[in-house]
Amino acid sequence: MSNIDARLADLGVVLPTPGAPVANYVPFVVSGNLVFISGQVSIAPEGLITGKLGADVSLERGIEAAHACGVNLIAQLKAACDGDLDRVRRVVKLGGFVNSTPDFTDQPKVVNGTSDLMVGVFHDAGRHARAAVGAPALPMNAAVEVDGIFEIA
Repeated sequence: MSNIDARLADLGVVLPTPGAPVANYVPFVVSGNLVFISGQVSIAPEGLITGKLGADVSLERGIEAAHACGVNLIAQLKAACDGDLDRVRRVVKLGGFVNSTPDFTDQPKVVNGTSDLMVGVFHDAGRHARAAVGAPALPMNAAVEVDGIFEIA
């Protein structure tokens, strides 16, 4: 078991089978020592977390949705690393999209659900640049979508 796999187990995080694309794109691209992972929506073990922050989704549930996105990002990252998450050197950048009403302004708090997971799993290497923006709608009415760029060995 890799160090990162052990850390995931300690945190109680179980990685799902990486999701297949739902349109004409690939789930990740490896270019040199960077992995670019396509947006991962808020699919949790109980299913897709849907809805709009500021309307029918609470801030707490939005954070849970972002955490689910982070778990899905790590699952794709593991596939990109041929199963060895110890190859990850840095979480470079995350892009968070929050399905929200025009007056909802806590997108950064929501996307912390992903950011906190990355720091918890990868420690200092999990600290990253980030964007957290509101979106009027997301695919399948997902509450949150997050994409990412990672450096690997």
